Amino acid sequence: MRIPLSHRIAIAESVTGTAPVVLRGVVEEDLAPLRSALKKNAEHLAPWTPAVRGPMPWTLVEAARTVARHRAEWEEDRGYALFAFAGTTIVGKVALSHVVRGAMEGAYLGYWVAGDAQGRGLATALVAAAVRFAFATAGLHRVQAAVMPRNLGSLRVLAKNGFREEGLALRYLQIAGRWEDHTIFARTVEDDGDSHLSPDRRTR
Repeated sequence: MRIPLSHRIAIAESVTGTAPVVLRGVVEEDLAPLRSALKKNAEHLAPWTPAVRGPMPWTLVEAARTVARHRAEWEEDRGYALFAFAGTTIVGKVALSHVVRGAMEGAYLGYWVAGDAQGRGLATALVAAAVRFAFATAGLHRVQAAVMPRNLGSLRVLAKNGFREEGLALRYLQIAGRWEDHTIFARTVEDDGDSHLSPDRRTR
């Protein structure tokens, strides 16, 4: 049984200072808040994301493509993008991408938080929720993250969530038009003492 796109994850306490946060996938009705969040945070996220080639991601066509891509990946068990909603406003995103089943049972973790929602523990809470989702709901065994060594805030988020450092990948990803080294981090289900979660727990 697959995980329904309607799956919701509530953050117990509000860490935005305004409204409780709910993590969920995006649908067509979310185009307006998605476009607003992408446009508002473009400069804030630019140093940490690949350079844009082509139309800006907040245009109607590109945002619709993003929603369609995330929906297809979710329904096909290829990725799980969870957007953080505070009311009707998107204040962040955490994603498990490039899901690999079989011998690996793993995925790659990525996340961002809106510029005006930083400094309140939101990123730490989003990653914690995504890790629980990965192991307990999606039945994954490994979650891996890659972070540029100078991204101190992201390094702190992973440390607080129990990720271990596994090495340095030279010129790993092209970020903002430049090939950047990344430190590789990971967690496996055994790190939580949850090795009893077997592939039978998967809801694919």
